[in-house]
Order: sequence, then C-alpha cells, then structure tokens
Amino acid sequence: MSVYVSVTSRRAGRVTAGAKTKERGQGGRIVQTFALAGALFLIPLGLPGLWIMVGAVAIGAILGEIGVTIVVATLAIALVAELIEFLLVKRLTQQYGGSRKAFWGAIAGGIVGVMVGVPVPIVGSIAAGLIGSFVGAAMVTYAETKELRAAHRVGFGAVVGRALSAVTKTAAGLAILVIGAAALLR
Repeated sequence: MSVYVSVTSRRAGRVTAGAKTKERGQGGRIVQTFALAGALFLIPLGLPGLWIMVGAVAIGAILGEIGVTIVVATLAIALVAELIEFLLVKRLTQQYGGSRKAFWGAIAGGIVGVMVGVPVPIVGSIAAGLIGSFVGAAMVTYAETKELRAAHRVGFGAVVGRALSAVTKTAAGLAILVIGAAALLR
C-alpha cells in the first residue's frame, strides 16, 4: 500500500504545491521482515533460505527502503557461508579418507536426499539430506576401493561435514536476519 503525500514549500511568504512523493507504509517492511525470518527456517532443511533472505533484502533496496550497502553485506555473508559449507564437507570427507569424487558424491547425495525427504515435514529434509550425503560419499568410496569399512568411514565424514555446515549456514542466516530486519524496521 502506498501513501502519496503532497509536498509544499514556502517561498517569499506564499505556499506553492510541489510534486507528490511516494512514502511506503510499514506494512511492506514488516512483511519483508517476516519473509526473512521464515527463510531462516529453511536453511537447516537444506533449502536455499540464505538466497531467499538475500532476495528479500534486495527487494528492499529496489523499493528504496534500504541501501545497497546492506544488500552487498548480506550477499557477502551468504557467499562466505556457501564457501564454508563447501570447504567443510570437502575437508571432512577427505579427512575421513574420501577422494575428490567421494566429496562430489556427498554433495550430489545430499541434494537428492533433500528432494526425496521433502514430503515428510521438517525432519524429513534434514534426515534425508544427511542420509543422502552419507550414501553418496559411501557409494563412490565403495566403487573406488571395494572396502565397506572405508565407505562407512567416508560417509560418516560427509555427514559430519554436512551437519556442521548446516549450523554454520544457519548462523549466517541469523546474521542476515538481524542486519536485514534492523535496516527494514529503522
């Protein structure tokens, strides 16, 4: 909902009507803040909550409610969180004996797991994402080594990496929520 306010100015003792300026109500800002909060809950599920949050902040900038600096800051936080997720899963998969292919198996398995687990509310996506990471890394490792014990170990490393990255990305989402809400509701 937009409110138009007539702007007047006084010059030499007379009142003149100026151009109308657009002033947006608080309702839109509150909706965007709720969108930020809702997207935060998508992150642990393995869904793109960070990017929905960045999008909500970008919409605020497009509408002139917040500055571009806030958008750049939230974008940087999201990119760093994604990089940390990538590095955590890679490092822990390799630390537990996995190859580069096993790492990509963990990533692919996690994505497939999240998609398969969506029908089961909340817990389904989380559990399926972790199980998918385990299965993806373990299958690749087993195909490479033909050792079940090695496959189990690498799969466990992928699960630990995926769980730690979910915590990291949720913390990043919380930071974006605080920054975005503070900018929108000021």
